[in-house]
Amino acid sequence: MECCHEHKEDKEKYKSGAASAGAGGRYTCPMHPEVVKERPGMCPECGMNLLAQKTEDSEQKTGKHDKHAGHKTASFLQKFWIALVLSIPLFLYSPVFEALVGSTLPKFPGFPYLQILLGSVIFFYCGAIFLTSAWREMKARSPGMMTLIALAITTAYVWSVASVLLGRADTLFWELGSLIAIMLLGHWLEMRAVKGARGALKELAKLLPDEAEVERGGSTVIIPLQEIKEGDIVRVKPGARIPADGRVVEGESDVNESLVTGESKPVGKKKNDEVIAGTVNGDGSLRVAVLHVGEKTFLAGVARLVEEAQASKSRLQLLSDRAAFYLTIVAVVVGTATFGSWFMLGMGIAFATERLVAVLVIACPHALGLAVPLVASISTTKAAQNGLLIKQRSALEAARDIDTVLFDKTGTLTKGEFGVSAILPAPGRSEEDVLRVAASLNADSEHPLAHAMVEEWKRRGSTLSNVRDFARVPGKGARGIVDGKRVAIGNDALLAEENVKMPEEGARRVAELAREGKTVVHLTIDGSFAGSIALADIIREESRAAISALHDVGITTAMITGDSEEVAQWVARELGIDEHFARVLPGQKSERVKALQMKGNKVAFVGDGVNDAPALAQADLGIAIGAGTNVAIESAGIILVKSDPRDIPKIISLSRMTYRKMIQNLWWAAGYNIVAIPLAAGVLAYQGIVLQPAVAAVLMSVSTVIVAWNAMLLRKKTL
Repeated sequence: MECCHEHKEDKEKYKSGAASAGAGGRYTCPMHPEVVKERPGMCPECGMNLLAQKTEDSEQKTGKHDKHAGHKTASFLQKFWIALVLSIPLFLYSPVFEALVGSTLPKFPGFPYLQILLGSVIFFYCGAIFLTSAWREMKARSPGMMTLIALAITTAYVWSVASVLLGRADTLFWELGSLIAIMLLGHWLEMRAVKGARGALKELAKLLPDEAEVERGGSTVIIPLQEIKEGDIVRVKPGARIPADGRVVEGESDVNESLVTGESKPVGKKKNDEVIAGTVNGDGSLRVAVLHVGEKTFLAGVARLVEEAQASKSRLQLLSDRAAFYLTIVAVVVGTATFGSWFMLGMGIAFATERLVAVLVIACPHALGLAVPLVASISTTKAAQNGLLIKQRSALEAARDIDTVLFDKTGTLTKGEFGVSAILPAPGRSEEDVLRVAASLNADSEHPLAHAMVEEWKRRGSTLSNVRDFARVPGKGARGIVDGKRVAIGNDALLAEENVKMPEEGARRVAELAREGKTVVHLTIDGSFAGSIALADIIREESRAAISALHDVGITTAMITGDSEEVAQWVARELGIDEHFARVLPGQKSERVKALQMKGNKVAFVGDGVNDAPALAQADLGIAIGAGTNVAIESAGIILVKSDPRDIPKIISLSRMTYRKMIQNLWWAAGYNIVAIPLAAGVLAYQGIVLQPAVAAVLMSVSTVIVAWNAMLLRKKTL
């Protein structure tokens, strides 16, 4: 069941498109002129390429068009039934019926003119969509499918009327009626398939609730979604959809973000965590401060990026568009040559006209024109649903050829923040005891290392001890009284200042950790050595799975970092990375990418920082971590919404699946025409094999439906 508000939103979108495109040109569908876009692409109704319209058109200046000019999917089915019913009497008096039953029905006075009447209704009413669409194609100087169909039915109609007026019996009214009926049915099936294939992105808009519960004037009121403002506090009940992007100010709950990020596991949310509009709240109640509304929301950004990607074209799509254009030219040339050849061979003008109509119909380039863009559109939408935002369609196409993935370490493979890596307690003490005392002493410190120890102790779910006389020791560490004991924690210099010596076994292990690039601090209690704590940039757990998955598909992995060689070696060894580059300055990252490319590698660079932008732009494929900076995101072709490196193998997998589907569709569309056009021209006519125009229409429609159906299979693939 379709919602009326959805149609209203679609109309508003089209109107706004027309208004904003007013001065700089617009793109409309030749078959659905109510569809107005600011950039080229595909019609969401039928999948046809949008045509550029001239700015001097009065429609263009006003942004208005005839409300009856557009044709919805249902109108094709209605006109099909009308054409079918009117074609029945034409069929009963056709040579085809006579050949089937061996006799003909008795004709009555005025019958030829009844044929003209029925044929005219079919041609001018049922076939009007093809005629007006062809006119729009010609105005845009982009002849295509509708031009060929219009030529075919006009030829059949004009010849048939002329035959009646000249007293001839060889009309093509039955062929005309059956041809238009089948074309209408075929387009109805195609449009349903295209809308089903492209409709997934529209589901994003449906994620938002119609109303929101907002705190206003000391009470809670329910208001329409469009009245929410930034700074409002909204209440989100268990099981409800979150109405706007915001930050949790009260409450805890698990939120299902699968429809916007692809993350199947519910994400825990607590105070100060951000939430996304359209996601589904779990069992808890939340109070959320609204941060973004309207076009600033995450969902709006996703939709905008997907639309931009769908408007851009890959090399394969450009090839497909060019081939469809040339096929239109070939169809006209071959059709004209076919007509002339059969006429000169003495087969009669009726037979020659019939062959011309069959060639024009069967050569319609819809299947070829739809083969690539529909697959690309589905893959772009599928990527967005899995948390992969494709900014440039060429980037997704490039991903299938990638053989080397170069990661920036910090913030990509690692979290970019310190965590406790190892605890080395002195004999007679436990790890928990060492960590508890260290965390208690550092509870009020702002130092990153101190914060890491406190967070690790909190993660273990225990309380901290009271601290007195806390004092920082600049460049060395900190001192204080914990549980009545004098405690100090810091580096080797502080250990020497405390005149405390580390046991030999502990010193050996600390040296090993230092060689791995880890930062080690030491704890003393009442002048005695209590233990050491090693800290390091935390490796993301998902990084290991990402590297393993890339290796499984034969892709080499590399890592780049400004850290020391020891740190780079340790991270590379932990993750199984094939090659690493250490002590690389920010400005040198793009040079490393170039060096790999000079070896003949197709390189994908994954980064998140401002200094990653040149490398992202230099790489064959730039992938930005979604949580990174705006500059990095602007320089990338693909954005990982979840900041999860495990999504990188998904990009490559989707790219390869998309390419296979495109090639399958191109082979089908091209192969079909290679076989069908000669048959329509009548190369086997002397063997009794003649392709009737109605049969040609069936084959053309079936070909297009098959292409759309094959593209839709991509939606069922799992990344």
